[in-house]
Amino acid sequence: MFLTKECDYAIRVIRGLGSGEITSVKNICENEHIPQQFAYKILKKLEKAGIVTSHRGSAGGYQLIADLDVLTLFDIVYSIDDDLVINKCLIEGYLCPNNKEECCKVHHELKRAQSVLIHTLKENTMNEILASEIQ
Repeated sequence: MFLTKECDYAIRVIRGLGSGEITSVKNICENEHIPQQFAYKILKKLEKAGIVTSHRGSAGGYQLIADLDVLTLFDIVYSIDDDLVINKCLIEGYLCPNNKEECCKVHHELKRAQSVLIHTLKENTMNEILASEIQ
């Protein structure tokens, strides 16, 4: 499903790494109010997606490597959960038990709503979003 708690935490992780500095998981979790057990799982996915990198050692932690002028909410959410649907009927190949032959009007409206949501998540960069938080 769309925008799970894990996606919310991932967005907060990016906000916590927004300075570009190497930051410990402990600091990210304290500043962004994220349970530490979730942070490691999320950071692993963000690292696999090429958004962050890890640094080992006593001064280690994580660092944002994605460009905030390019990175969007969509990129973050998709790196955590690539099954971005607001209803399971929108999953490719799903067969609705109520509509054997063709999609119902509700399906079409959900598809339109999902399209609007995805467009909105891609509309602004994280730099734009984070800059607007201050004002």
